[in-house]
Amino acid sequence: MPSFGNRARASRAALTLLPLIAMASPGHAQSIQALPDQTSTIRLSNRDVNHLVCQGGEIEDVKFSAEKGLAVEKGGGDAWVKFLVRESDDGGQITRSYVTTPSEFFVTCNGAIYPLYAEPSEIPAQTITLVPGARQRARANEDLLAPLAEEDRAVSITLSLLQDRVPASFTEVATASRQITLPAAPALRITERRRVTIEGAGLNASEYRVEATSDMEVDERLFLDAALGARIFSATLDRLSLRTGETARLIILRRGDGL
Repeated sequence: MPSFGNRARASRAALTLLPLIAMASPGHAQSIQALPDQTSTIRLSNRDVNHLVCQGGEIEDVKFSAEKGLAVEKGGGDAWVKFLVRESDDGGQITRSYVTTPSEFFVTCNGAIYPLYAEPSEIPAQTITLVPGARQRARANEDLLAPLAEEDRAVSITLSLLQDRVPASFTEVATASRQITLPAAPALRITERRRVTIEGAGLNASEYRVEATSDMEVDERLFLDAALGARIFSATLDRLSLRTGETARLIILRRGDGL
């Protein structure tokens, strides 16, 4: 973690930064998310060092008012915010005053601006994660998938789910809780485990848990069923031979943003 150094100015009440290592309490830090292009009201510690994290990129700039008694350091995808402590010495009696006036920050992360309205409070250090908005996710997905032919896109997305390496630009959304049974395969119990939308690509995908109630050989074409989506582009099962009680993972890729 970078050091803010000593920025105190000689005055009757000197502003000092306490040593960061002693002040930071990473084990007690709480994490909050902020989105671009909308003001996020957050509470920051006015005692400890707060941490800003640019998800998947770098913090290019942080604009703030230094007159409100704070210091900011940035490096790569991180920035650290510390409200300065005002100390006064009255005949050897040291009194510390902590900042209580809110401050505004405008953080540039991945080319997007994150307006933060920070309320300094007597709380542990906070971690603020700057997450991509829809526009940034769409751009990242376009960069990721545009060079690929349609069939190669399907393979890439399917493998990312099967290998549990889902890109950060894919958005996980709520799954359906009900169990699905297909008329063509009544011996299979199908439950949705994960669903993602891929903004900018006009695609979405689901991972299902498929359980067999009897021994059977499974044909992936069975899953091209409207019960699993109206515009299915591909269906991939990680194993085609199932014994009673065994399970498989099914990936359904669809065109569009929903089922």
